[in-house]
Amino acid sequence: MTMDVTRILEANAAWAIEQSRADPEFFTRLTEGQRPATLYIGCSDSRVTAEDMMGVGPGEVFVLRNIANMVSALDVGSLSVVAYAVTHLEVSDIVVCGHYLCGGIEAAMQPRDLGMLNHWLRTIRDIYRLHSEELDAISDRDARLRRLVELNVREQCINVLKTAEVQRAYRAGRLGIHGWVFDISQGRLIDLGIDVAAEVAKIAAIYRLDP
Repeated sequence: MTMDVTRILEANAAWAIEQSRADPEFFTRLTEGQRPATLYIGCSDSRVTAEDMMGVGPGEVFVLRNIANMVSALDVGSLSVVAYAVTHLEVSDIVVCGHYLCGGIEAAMQPRDLGMLNHWLRTIRDIYRLHSEELDAISDRDARLRRLVELNVREQCINVLKTAEVQRAYRAGRLGIHGWVFDISQGRLIDLGIDVAAEVAKIAAIYRLDP
């Protein structure tokens, strides 16, 4: 399917007119800057859009998306987004949101050379290795992939907690960390109920970065 530029521009013009009609100050407020309360870290999958799922509008969520909602220590782009959101935008919450039927998770489980993607997906394979006993005990492949989606979200929340900016904000009591999964088949967000305090206690001896 190719992009119909004319249709998109016409739709944009109609959207702008409708927004202005419903709220004459809408675009004026947007030009005044952004004050989002939440950093959302999600997957680049075209079926999963943060604002629509969360029922929020422009300016309410700062968004980082990449394949399989990763926060890698070697990805300066992702780390810069986290640092900017916490230090400059002073968000009060960070959400890591995966989704079932994630192509990145499934690709990581295939014993194939995927070129450049190998480097990105290796981290997911490492997560499988860390949790292989639990995952290998799940006989149903689809159920195993769903569980890996959940475990990946948990590990990315931990990766967020390893950063200096997040540690300072978390210790100051002004930042919450949340792990969610979006169930595409139901259109529902699932809170995994990650015990952040317990996870901090587990990794503190190794990853704590004092001011």
